Amino acid sequence: MKKRNLRKTVTGTALALSLTLTGFVGSVGAAETGDKVLQEMKSMTKSNFDVVWNKDTNVPTFVSGKLSSKPVKDVGEVKQYLNEKRDLYGLDPNSDLLFVKKSQDEFGMTHYEFTQSVEGVPVYGARFTIHTDEKDIVTAITGNVHPNAAQELDHNLKADLSEKDAILQAWKSIDLTKKETKVEKADKNALKESSNLPNSSVKNTAEKAELVVYSEKDTSKLAYHVELQFIYPEPGNWQIFIDAKDGSVVDSYNAVMDGATTGYGYGVLGDYKELNTYLSNGSYFLYDVTNPMSGVIETFTANNGTSLPGYRSVDSDNAFTAYSQGADVDAHAYADKVYDYFYNTFGRNSFDGNGSTIRSTVHYGSNYNNAFWNGQQMVYGDGDGSTFNPLSGALDIVAHELTHAVTDYSADLVYQDQPGALNESMSDVFSVFVEREDYLLGEDVYTPGTSGDALRSLSNPPAYGQPDHMDDYVYTSSDNGGVHTNSGIPNKAGYYTVNSIGVVKAENIYYRALTVYLSPYSNFSDTRSALLQSAADYYGYGSEYNAVASAWDNVGVY
Repeated sequence: MKKRNLRKTVTGTALALSLTLTGFVGSVGAAETGDKVLQEMKSMTKSNFDVVWNKDTNVPTFVSGKLSSKPVKDVGEVKQYLNEKRDLYGLDPNSDLLFVKKSQDEFGMTHYEFTQSVEGVPVYGARFTIHTDEKDIVTAITGNVHPNAAQELDHNLKADLSEKDAILQAWKSIDLTKKETKVEKADKNALKESSNLPNSSVKNTAEKAELVVYSEKDTSKLAYHVELQFIYPEPGNWQIFIDAKDGSVVDSYNAVMDGATTGYGYGVLGDYKELNTYLSNGSYFLYDVTNPMSGVIETFTANNGTSLPGYRSVDSDNAFTAYSQGADVDAHAYADKVYDYFYNTFGRNSFDGNGSTIRSTVHYGSNYNNAFWNGQQMVYGDGDGSTFNPLSGALDIVAHELTHAVTDYSADLVYQDQPGALNESMSDVFSVFVEREDYLLGEDVYTPGTSGDALRSLSNPPAYGQPDHMDDYVYTSSDNGGVHTNSGIPNKAGYYTVNSIGVVKAENIYYRALTVYLSPYSNFSDTRSALLQSAADYYGYGSEYNAVASAWDNVGVY
């Protein structure tokens, strides 16, 4: 497959403004009318007024404090409130914002989510949320919007390209066809042995397209957002934006993220594990129907091939004790453990919150040194025995990959630049929350011949080739803008936070930030503010709030 040179985007350029102790300083070119609105907001807040400003769009991406003088109780009042803030955001709430949903959380806070649109066409990634407290006072406004999108488009919103043609252009741009990603005929019979088991409806090749406005800096285009997800000939979760006028590629990147009965078995490290299995036609399958979910937790083996999902992991006596079954045992048991973590800790039912099937395939490829979430399912290689042992043998790796899926269905952090580094970091931090043993990632299966080694470390990123301060941020066009490198900076902030206030408080703060306050183009500054707001929601403006602030100060995100 031809490798594409991904251009360096600048969606992560935002400036955090300190408004807590002093007046509004350095608006980075904001209009005076917008400054006036912010000053009015600040005048209502005695302390802890926070703003993150996007210098490219000249609008805030995160504002928190006491932001309204009277209660805002429904969508109509929210739009009226936003109409009063038009000078700050440059949007008409009645024509430029589409209402998505209203939700209430355990704190009694209400969240009104909108997406920006131009004549009904959504602006990609422009999620915009108003947050009110239990007294219906606005306490935060979050999300990225593009106030000049309509002018940049000149209201030319008729697509010259059909959705079908856009999908074909997307396939062409990666030098593949849908047919070339299909599972080979010989493998289509892989599921016949378990035909009595319900179909979990996870697709091996998926394609879809949506007409959007794609805005970046001072440019907006009418485009199709095309998603191509497949496993063969190599893992793909392509996000491709096709110009709806001329069919050219506006942007493109691969977002694959590294990445009934009771039986038992032995994992990769030889440890004993109980397993939830399913008896059908005299055979026991790694197929768990015991969780309160509409789907199941199921495990397959690719038998060192590359076609997914492969064959169901099966045993004749419900004892998965063969050495070759170790990867199957761990993938199944750890997927259940991660499911339990999110369900028992936060009440989240599966990665999407709706109880969807969690599918894993092990023994993928030959000596394959990777694991990934491809937008549809989990996949684990066996490693080459030198760099990695079978990757499903590490709980923190399984937790890392499944957290990518959680992120997909919550903040949906774009897998490029700072949002992409945050996507990686959230998976690393939650792997620490799930495992609760150390600050290392992958040490159970990484470089088995080297004692004490790991893939990454939250406590010491530089030891593994990552920066841990903004002074050392790596600007690169490779790895989608260095998502696996620059994640060391928010990782170190996560370490400082956990080390200061403990796992329980830290995980509450992080989960709330990920699922309530972050949005697709959130950057490091936005995340600092989101975590601070989450800390305030849970614990007020005391030691926990200060610990989060100090953690991000220590990595140069102010």
